[in-house]
Amino acid sequence: MPTTNRQRRTATRIGYGFDSHEFREGVPLKIGGIVLAHNKGLGGHSDGDVLLHAVTDALLGAVAAPDIGALFPPSDPKWKGADSAVFLGEALKRVHDAGYSVANLDASLILAAPKIGPHAAAIRVRVAQLLEVHADCVGLKAKTPEGLNLEDAAVAHVVVLLEKRSPTRARKKPKKTRRR
Repeated sequence: MPTTNRQRRTATRIGYGFDSHEFREGVPLKIGGIVLAHNKGLGGHSDGDVLLHAVTDALLGAVAAPDIGALFPPSDPKWKGADSAVFLGEALKRVHDAGYSVANLDASLILAAPKIGPHAAAIRVRVAQLLEVHADCVGLKAKTPEGLNLEDAAVAHVVVLLEKRSPTRARKKPKKTRRR
């Protein structure tokens, strides 16, 4: 009888995430949890953070969980304008509950403007904080959509590597008690 992945607990798992949003006037531009100065933001039911949405789907896919749309349906008014860090936090909880932690993440952003280079370090640091890893575990590249007719959209591709949590990392720290 074949064993399930839960029984085998493979040492590593890989997840892939993709997201895209159109630019819209009148909304702030948020990428990777950082608000960027730009004349347009990304439309979406939540805050439209294309990078955090792709990260969330990569995490969920790596542990074979439902995708972001199933967990946080755009038809639910509760998620209107929601901070995408909430979605990522739920996905990371599911990763930890499955016995894994993030080893590293690599992301590619495709957009005509604004230039990501000046903001890349801050985005990497914020994504690393949300994932509970060091910033050197988060790769970020930005590309322009030359010839793709995507001047009014932003696209994110993300791959994440998970590793089985060691018993010491998975164990919760005991609460400190006061001595009397």
